[in-house]
Amino acid sequence: MLEDYISIVIFAGIFMIIASAMLAISVFLGPINKGGRVKGEAYECGMELIQPNARERYTIPFYLVAILFILFDVETVFLLPWAVGFQDLVQGPMGAFLVVVEALVFVGILVLGLIYVIYRGGLEWD
Repeated sequence: MLEDYISIVIFAGIFMIIASAMLAISVFLGPINKGGRVKGEAYECGMELIQPNARERYTIPFYLVAILFILFDVETVFLLPWAVGFQDLVQGPMGAFLVVVEALVFVGILVLGLIYVIYRGGLEWD
């Protein structure tokens, strides 16, 4: 029973050693920044802070872009089960071709949706 988990323990040990080494190297070789006025300010997309009030409302296009990002991100997650079960889906001589065509149709629908969003200006928040 313990033999089943030995590879996981070895992998976790190697991971911890590599992660610790990378952190130690970055501490010793990284730049030293003591801070200053700019260091303590909130980071806002590389631009200077417009209003110091944290309760300011965001514009609706900002939320639309965020929702579109989540929408397309979730839809691409549906390709993962297809890729994992590809061998089980293939049946017969034309099976691989049909399974790939199904995936291309799905991705094509996503691309058409993205083209529509770009055409309607959904990714612009000027």
